[in-house]
Amino acid sequence: MNLTSLIVSMICLGGLGALFSLGLALAHAKLQVYVDPRLENVVEELPGVNCGGCGYPGCSAFANAIISGMAEITACPVNTQDGITGISDIMGVQAEVKVKEYARVLCRGGNNETIPKADYRGIKTCIAAHLTFGGDKLCRYGCLGYGDCVSSCPFDAIQIDDNGLPRVNEDKCTGCGNCEEICPRSIIEIHPANHNLFIFCKSQDEAKYTRLVCTRACNGCKSCQKKAGEDKISVINNLARINYDIYGVVDEVPTTQCKNHAIDLLRNPFEMNPLNKKNHDSV
Repeated sequence: MNLTSLIVSMICLGGLGALFSLGLALAHAKLQVYVDPRLENVVEELPGVNCGGCGYPGCSAFANAIISGMAEITACPVNTQDGITGISDIMGVQAEVKVKEYARVLCRGGNNETIPKADYRGIKTCIAAHLTFGGDKLCRYGCLGYGDCVSSCPFDAIQIDDNGLPRVNEDKCTGCGNCEEICPRSIIEIHPANHNLFIFCKSQDEAKYTRLVCTRACNGCKSCQKKAGEDKISVINNLARINYDIYGVVDEVPTTQCKNHAIDLLRNPFEMNPLNKKNHDSV
């Protein structure tokens, strides 16, 4: 190979390299995806547990939704007040005060209070029992006790007690809503911390039947409705329901005539959470 051929080869290769470099530069400029510089900062203010409680598949998706204006900065149930304040500073908006929420188990029909139907030997999950056999209790609305809520909680805040009922540890509960979503009987609800009064039953069966199958069931007698007023408590389909828009933040039960204590305060000795030492000491 003579010198001329070598020079020509070098020029050709250099030209191709320059051409490819220019093409890559143009492609980068044309095809690059814009990333808002605030995204990383917002993600850092989130807890990073990716629980989905905000309604998005993860913290990064939620951060994107905040930046695009599709989600409120307080929509993450797990985030702390400091995290919310940090995000508000990044977004240039006023921080809102976060209302603490907890999972509440609205059923007291454990193994000791309910009548068994049969010996269920299927897959030991609440969803499987609900769909195939209805569980091993005669009540069609009560807790099945197989712990789907326990396995769904990313914070280890729920345990099944010796009576077959879920107990929530408030020191760990973030109100993410996973347990509420997975419960096939809808006996778990997320409530603000200041809600004290609850109907600890979901049964819509007639009183004649509920009295037979559970000693803690609401039988729709309407005594609570009469005492509190129909605007505050109403009985629909044999079940008392509290209007939390105007009622529920109270320190006493509106009636003492509920023999099954289906309507009751959360903080009384019966509902006292054995997993929460703080609650135990305060009762």
